[in-house]
Amino acid sequence: MFGSIKRMFGGGLGRSAELTYDEARALLESQSAKIRSDLASRDDTQPEMLYYLASDQSTEVRRRIAGNLSTPGQAFRQLTEDESDEVRCELAHKIGRLIPNLNEHETARLREYAIEALEKLAEDQVSRVRAIIAEEIKDAVNIPIEVVRKLANDLEISVAGPILEFSPLLSDDDLLEVIACGQVKGALEMIAKRQEVSCDISDAVVATLDVSAVSTLLNNKNAQIREDTLDFIIDNARDVETWHEPMTMRSELSLRALRRIAGFVAFSILSDLSDRSDLDKETQAFLKKKIRSRIEEEETLEPDIAADADKVRQDVVQAAREGRLDAGFVAEAIECGQRDVVVEALAILSNLPSETAERIMRSKDGKPITGIVWKAGLPMRVALDIQRLIAHVPPHAMVMARGGVDFSLSADEMEMQVELYT
Repeated sequence: MFGSIKRMFGGGLGRSAELTYDEARALLESQSAKIRSDLASRDDTQPEMLYYLASDQSTEVRRRIAGNLSTPGQAFRQLTEDESDEVRCELAHKIGRLIPNLNEHETARLREYAIEALEKLAEDQVSRVRAIIAEEIKDAVNIPIEVVRKLANDLEISVAGPILEFSPLLSDDDLLEVIACGQVKGALEMIAKRQEVSCDISDAVVATLDVSAVSTLLNNKNAQIREDTLDFIIDNARDVETWHEPMTMRSELSLRALRRIAGFVAFSILSDLSDRSDLDKETQAFLKKKIRSRIEEEETLEPDIAADADKVRQDVVQAAREGRLDAGFVAEAIECGQRDVVVEALAILSNLPSETAERIMRSKDGKPITGIVWKAGLPMRVALDIQRLIAHVPPHAMVMARGGVDFSLSADEMEMQVELYT
């Protein structure tokens, strides 16, 4: 039998080898699976011996054969049908890495074997095998389109995901078909992440009103989104907070759309909008008016109830008289979670009404909070602690320190932020 296998491969090594033929033959016939495994891993083992070991009774031997780059292509078909998932997974890794680097003219026969194995592995009953193939070939350009489409339509997102996000071979028609089927949870998000997303694809994703997918699309700066498609998003965005911030950052956003958004987004986003340099004076004035209107609306809400507001103010005033109202005093109040004390301290130190300090604290916007801390003569580290521990400002709306210790906003900007609430 071994002699016929040797003849099948031509009987020659075609290269110098560290092992002699007789030495390799002796290892091949060893009863030790460990010895045969070592032989299966060597890149100087003769091809006909590697082929022979592809049917070894030891799973570990066959797994090493599957991963050995010197294993001849004639063994691929047998390995794709191996009963062990581990063997097929190892082969999937190798085939996926091998095919993109094959020269079609110099290794035509090997490529033929590899493509056949690829097609078989792309249909493997175990999703892990298919997922390995998908991950390995996700950005390859010399893969049969039929294989790519099959993987893109796989019912497991671990398989379809990498292809949908990265494959340059998928056309808009292919992607639209996947969107229309809507069979796999997460497929829309993968498509929305692509390096290039056309207007047609964006339209199809948005039409589904899938919250995560639309959010991903809005955050993708390379996605092309038509103005009327953005209008449709805005029509449905009031109660979807994850859309608000990325929506306002889109370059396609018209001034008319921007004004619509201003009616329902958070204070922090409104403030960021008002800072945009591409706004005309009329829109800037509109946004400032909207911010003031929001503040007035907030004033009608029931204020936070302090245990004893008068006593709190008296205690803070007394601390000021005794020269104890400083950064240490405020830091201790923050540490103890004494929100009402922090608000009164900021009001007194900044020479502002308590109501103004309260409105700023309730804004959940790091800019005015940093502004009032600066106006109170306190350091930036206090502003950071107040944002995190007292006002509970969301991460995207926090103002961080420059160099870890300094105010990152200019004095004029901080003054303006505070004035919006006075």
